[in-house]
Amino acid sequence: MKTDILEKGAIVQRDRETYAIAPHVPGGLLALADFKRLVAVAEKYQAAALKISSGQRLAIVGLREEDLEAVWQELQMSIGYAIGLCVRMVKFCPGTTYCRHGKQDAVGLGRELDRLYHGYTLPAKFKIGVAGCEYNCAAPLVKEIGLTGTPEGWTLTAGGSAGAKPRLGDLIAQGLDDAGALDLVARIIRFAAGVEVKKVRLGRVIEKIGLDEFKRAIGVG
Repeated sequence: MKTDILEKGAIVQRDRETYAIAPHVPGGLLALADFKRLVAVAEKYQAAALKISSGQRLAIVGLREEDLEAVWQELQMSIGYAIGLCVRMVKFCPGTTYCRHGKQDAVGLGRELDRLYHGYTLPAKFKIGVAGCEYNCAAPLVKEIGLTGTPEGWTLTAGGSAGAKPRLGDLIAQGLDDAGALDLVARIIRFAAGVEVKKVRLGRVIEKIGLDEFKRAIGVG
């Protein structure tokens, strides 16, 4: 029986014969040339479908295993990590770049976080959400690290997750500028990298040690 192929970012499908891949598209902002090439490659290799994923990517569904290497070569795009123990996504909204509601530059901060951490290996899967205003379109409260823009700066939450046992992130700091947000994210990532037990989400770690101890560990409060 076929299984996921981590090094090719390939997720086995329900038929247990074909695969889906998700090229990396930071923030869902895709250049027109990349979009055209993605569609052309999907057609060439007779993909079953293109799917807009919750991780702001265009997944190509229904590829044959023997075609995966050629597909990646022709796409000229990097893997969007949808599987594995790593930072799976940095999801961010249009922020002040495009949205009239934006209070902070979610695109700028999100792209920098994506550059620094997308695919970064950790003991458990890890997601980051950046929303430019309190409407929270990037769902930061259900990410391991969530950043929400306000007129006063960034509000940072930690330990959120969706899935079978959803958890809202705990409030860690408010009124952060971009540099302060990046610094605090780095400290949380370092903490997460030091967790000894694999496949335990950050929120469960916080619940086990207590929020106050977590804050002390990352140098807050």
